[in-house]
Amino acid sequence: FDDPMLAKGLGAVFCPPASFGCGVLFVLAGVLELFVWTDDLSREPGDFGDPWGVGQYTTDMRNKELNNGRVAMFTALGIIAAEIQTGKDAVEQVGFPGGSLSGPLA
Repeated sequence: FDDPMLAKGLGAVFCPPASFGCGVLFVLAGVLELFVWTDDLSREPGDFGDPWGVGQYTTDMRNKELNNGRVAMFTALGIIAAEIQTGKDAVEQVGFPGGSLSGPLA
């Protein structure tokens, strides 16, 4: 992953070959949203029940899941904003040089 010809961070979304993968993921997500994960008009929006039958579809668990999703979106937004401001990708922001995990965690 240390190829200097490959873009890192947000630049990878717009440079081939990663841009092709991004396009495929975009189309796949669109197909799933439009044709597979459709809402049932007799239920509340986002109510897909308990698909695994584990008995955790409660108001408390729904609220926890909503809050978890909100935190994840703000985290992603923070990483993107920091990369735009500093020019460092997410791995470099943590302190690993060159965006590679060749440090103590490798």
